[in-house]
Amino acid sequence: MAKVKLTAGRIAGFQCDEGKSQAFLWCAEVPGLGVRATAASTAKRYIFQAKVKGQSMRVTIGKVSAWSIDEAQVEARRLQRLIDNGNDPRQVKADIEAAQDAEAAALVQKQVSESVTVAEAWKVYIADRTASIVDGKPEWGERHKAHHEYFVQAGGVKRTRGRRPNERKTTRPGMLVPLMSLRLADLDAKAVGAWMEKEVKQAPTSAAKAFRFLRAFLTWCAKQDKYRVAVHPDACQADDVKKMVPTPKVKKNDSLRKAQIQPWFEAVQKVGNPVIAAYLQCLLLTGARRNELAALRWQDVDFQWKSLTIRDKVEGERTIPMTPFVEHLIATLPRRNGFVFSSPTAKSGRLEEPRNPHNKALAAAALPALSLHGLRRSFGTLSEWVEVPAGIVAQIMGHKPSAIAEKHYIQRELDLLHLWHVKIEAWILEQAGIKFVPVQAGLQLVKS
Repeated sequence: MAKVKLTAGRIAGFQCDEGKSQAFLWCAEVPGLGVRATAASTAKRYIFQAKVKGQSMRVTIGKVSAWSIDEAQVEARRLQRLIDNGNDPRQVKADIEAAQDAEAAALVQKQVSESVTVAEAWKVYIADRTASIVDGKPEWGERHKAHHEYFVQAGGVKRTRGRRPNERKTTRPGMLVPLMSLRLADLDAKAVGAWMEKEVKQAPTSAAKAFRFLRAFLTWCAKQDKYRVAVHPDACQADDVKKMVPTPKVKKNDSLRKAQIQPWFEAVQKVGNPVIAAYLQCLLLTGARRNELAALRWQDVDFQWKSLTIRDKVEGERTIPMTPFVEHLIATLPRRNGFVFSSPTAKSGRLEEPRNPHNKALAAAALPALSLHGLRRSFGTLSEWVEVPAGIVAQIMGHKPSAIAEKHYIQRELDLLHLWHVKIEAWILEQAGIKFVPVQAGLQLVKS
């Protein structure tokens, strides 16, 4: 191939020979640099040709009309240096373009992420966590999902039952609602701190729970490509913010004492609604959480093997003994629908709010205030009178094991739990003055 000194005149006069598809004019000063002319176009281009790792390579530098001879020679020398250093100019160019594309995409993503509101990200978060399956079961239970909905509810709905003294007639907006309209990029430690300061004054326990939900949400956002650019994952980790979070406090005296058992049973058994009366007694005698027991279905009751399957908020579900008196209470209930503790007026079909009847029963018996959770606490406290092993009580109540042996080595059968649970029930009934004798033909209840 003949090589010439490239000049403007030689390049302008260079043409592709007739009958050929392309022709090259090679530079005598810079090896590999040439001008390419084609039969299909009048535009000529500078090209660079060389060998990379024994293989021929040709790249286009640019149009002759856009590059001067000197610029093309400088570019050709640069490409040759890349080859001398062991690099393929084509790959180098591809890497640069990929980096530029990634940077442009990141910029667009950042702009999109910074415009996303907390409410929009929260909606995606709820959908993702709701769909999550672990060991073949939903990772979030219905109650856990309901709590998340509660904290972002719009409010303003008229209360129809269960209104506490001096409580407003309509539901208040959820605690997380004030944050929903913010941009996700604006939800930083300062914003969380201002929100916490206000909410803690109104309802410290609920504020602490809402804070934990918010912290989990931000942690999730930090792991998502769509949100990690905008989110402040440490918004809930700042020392000033964490100091505002109330520590859980156990209610003092929120448990029945031994001497209070009899008047409590007498008052509760006089409650006009037999479903509520049975429910309250079963709460005390099973130690179950209020919503666990309220959600009990007839299909979860096994009269043959004397057991109840509880939808546990911690473990998913647990099976506990159905003691004789509890069986008696359940057996007398009407079967209106699938729920054991049913309600003909509640939309859910199950008992929703038994607090008012319970509070009236307490007042009638001249007993101090006692929450529904206090009945669960009473079960654990009163069991100590029977000297039941702590692990037995914990397993019945659905508490997580607190010792290595409990976690990994001790697996109690239902029969063993039943043995101790019956003793607990018998002792409580004795203190209540209730003489209860289960017989084969049925169950009889005798009051002393």
